[in-house]
Amino acid sequence: MLTTAEREAQVALLDTAERNGVQTGLISGRYPDADLDDAYAIQAGWIKRKIAAGRRVIGWKIGLTSRAMQSALNIETQDSGVLLDDMMFEDGAHIPAGRFIQPRIEAEIAFVMKTPLRGADVGICDVLDATAYVAPALEILDTRIVRVDRETGRARTVIDTIADNAANAGIVLGGQAIRTGDVDMRWMGAIVSRNAVVEETGLGAGVLNHPVRGIVWLVRRLAAYGQGIDAGHVVLAGSFIRPIEARHGDTIVADYGPHGTLSCYFE
Repeated sequence: MLTTAEREAQVALLDTAERNGVQTGLISGRYPDADLDDAYAIQAGWIKRKIAAGRRVIGWKIGLTSRAMQSALNIETQDSGVLLDDMMFEDGAHIPAGRFIQPRIEAEIAFVMKTPLRGADVGICDVLDATAYVAPALEILDTRIVRVDRETGRARTVIDTIADNAANAGIVLGGQAIRTGDVDMRWMGAIVSRNAVVEETGLGAGVLNHPVRGIVWLVRRLAAYGQGIDAGHVVLAGSFIRPIEARHGDTIVADYGPHGTLSCYFE
């Protein structure tokens, strides 16, 4: 386990990397014995610093819930991160050049909560009861920590990903609100194109066989830290496609069929 000073040092490196647009090295390389508690403590420390600077928590994201994402990153453990107010973009938004370091896009189902959700014994029905509606969403990933160490060839581990706020950087939320009883989320999916070329397709069933299961996992994990999901929070249930690189000049469009489309353009 890392000392408080060591954790704070990693928080400072992450914060500097994001502000300067220059990635920092692998935490797992500096501290091979770092564990999940260390990673989440670093993440929490970074979020605390952002809140002190004026940011506001608007929800959570769940990552690595599908085989597609686990295979893409060679990581088999789910993780979670925090959504902040400055991460929200409107459908059709132009993402300023330089806002992110190495942005990628994922297609997801977002849950918007009407009541708080807490406890280690929360189940699927509890999540459905607490959800106001679901909506199509794109998550913008970014990596403040290098994906692969240039000298050693070592790839990021789940320790690096969690500390890096689960690689979360932005969210584009679709405008169509869908009641949970009006859709089979296992069959709610998207065709995702980059510059009019289809790059990925997928269905909600790719997320733990049902996106609600991701929310259950998150609530139970948060319960171990005395935390939970608040009313009004947006929760990204996890991607059902592999991440798509978003380059300068790229337009990303996700077609959710009867549930609408959403897009963003990277200047």
